Amino acid sequence: MSSSIAAAASSKTTPVRNSNKYNDNIAGRTTEEEKGYVHIYTGNGKGKTTAAIGLAVRAMMAGKKVFIGQFVKSEKYHETKLEAYMNQDQQHLLCIKQYGNGCFIYKNEPTHHDKMMAVAGLVECERLLLGIPTTIPAQVARSSGAAASDESIDHSGNHYDMIILDELTIALRYNLIDIHDVVRIIQQRNPKIEVVITGRDAPQGLIQIGDVVTEMNCIKHYYRDQGVQARDGIER
Repeated sequence: MSSSIAAAASSKTTPVRNSNKYNDNIAGRTTEEEKGYVHIYTGNGKGKTTAAIGLAVRAMMAGKKVFIGQFVKSEKYHETKLEAYMNQDQQHLLCIKQYGNGCFIYKNEPTHHDKMMAVAGLVECERLLLGIPTTIPAQVARSSGAAASDESIDHSGNHYDMIILDELTIALRYNLIDIHDVVRIIQQRNPKIEVVITGRDAPQGLIQIGDVVTEMNCIKHYYRDQGVQARDGIER
């Protein structure tokens, strides 16, 4: 375990009391089975998004509805096809949206547009987590190409049982969004929503509010050791 994660895990910081309509109304009445927890998959090893997608599949197989917001990303990796598959017969179990404009990481130079997309993504995810009713066009919501027969999708916090913030920590690392906003949103969310956050270099402020924090360390990787490039169905 890295020193930063160990320090955050052992912190005695008193949590801020959430004072939103969900915590005020549901406090003391949310059972252990109903309560949503915060999962964080971080570290420099492979498998963070993969773990989150696996958890999403498990949730959907139990009839839960899942929203995946992918920060920084814009490429349609093969897992985005899951949206069309899971939304057959008008089930609407899954919505995937991407808040990225190509990959700036290798250039290490995020643009103003990159920042605006990340901020817009956080605003939308905040509405979902807080349960603020909103409706978005079907062709926008189903960003990975699922067929749409209606004009819009009910898109509210109550609608989703699990919300995945994929690569959120990368947006934080490049200062596209503010850690204080992220912590506030998560602490004030509907307490029944399960939250999953992925990405390397998770800051201590995020780790402190996590209920499950997993650090994936790279011991061996065929890309680094053998020069194997990303493959369809495995890395993308």
